[in-house]
Amino acid sequence: MLTEIGPVVLEVPRDRAGTFEPMIVPKRRRRLNGVDALVCSLSAKGLTHGEISAHLGEIYGAQVSKETITRITDRVIEGMVEWQNRPLDPVYPVVFIDAIVVKIREGQVANRPIYVAVGVTVDGTRDILGLWAGEGGEGAKYWHHVLTEIKNRGTKDVCIVVCDGLSGLPDAVSSVWSQAIVQTCVIHLLRNSFRYASRRDWPAIAKDLKPIYTAPTEAVALERFLEFSAAWEDKYPGHRWSVGARLGRVRALPQLRSGDPHGDLHHQCH
Repeated sequence: MLTEIGPVVLEVPRDRAGTFEPMIVPKRRRRLNGVDALVCSLSAKGLTHGEISAHLGEIYGAQVSKETITRITDRVIEGMVEWQNRPLDPVYPVVFIDAIVVKIREGQVANRPIYVAVGVTVDGTRDILGLWAGEGGEGAKYWHHVLTEIKNRGTKDVCIVVCDGLSGLPDAVSSVWSQAIVQTCVIHLLRNSFRYASRRDWPAIAKDLKPIYTAPTEAVALERFLEFSAAWEDKYPGHRWSVGARLGRVRALPQLRSGDPHGDLHHQCH
């Protein structure tokens, strides 16, 4: 029996009628689940099937063929496909879309973006809606395909989509969920604004920007922005362009008071 600590010899009791059934280790089982988890962990770290086989032989003294490793990892892929196609909630008040860059081996190791969609349910919990591999520079057609997939899995409406720097995504959101609000990610807005300023001024700039994105209405946000411009445009003329070009995409969020029914957020959007 192959285990995560190495091979273990088992002596299975027998009876004359052959009715004994082991419970912990079933009959004809050649490895425990811990080995499968170990193989998947090594594969996720970028090791090839040959390297995994050599590692198990060197560290645990176990001979595991590359074919066996392939069968183990293929079962994980089947589970991933089932998870990626699972039904979703009919309404998500907020959906966050962003990208993480990971190293993927396809002949050679290269950096590729993995796009993540995280939905906030009406109960306030977060749910990963899906993962999609990209090549970089995806446009409206790609995002329309991703959002249509989410909609076909049961999500009929989204109130707010939070994103930044993803070309073509706002247009795709409008075509799939016509009344959804596209909200620029405030963190990205701050980081982009800091590019035009000296590091020693970052704390003061962040403090002056906060009244803009925490304003209760768009009109109040515009007033706070004019105050921000008056304070910083002489020292950093380019700052007005950086913040101003994106301010139009920062929408006033619907206000949901504590104690209001969850459905109120949906009604405020529509």
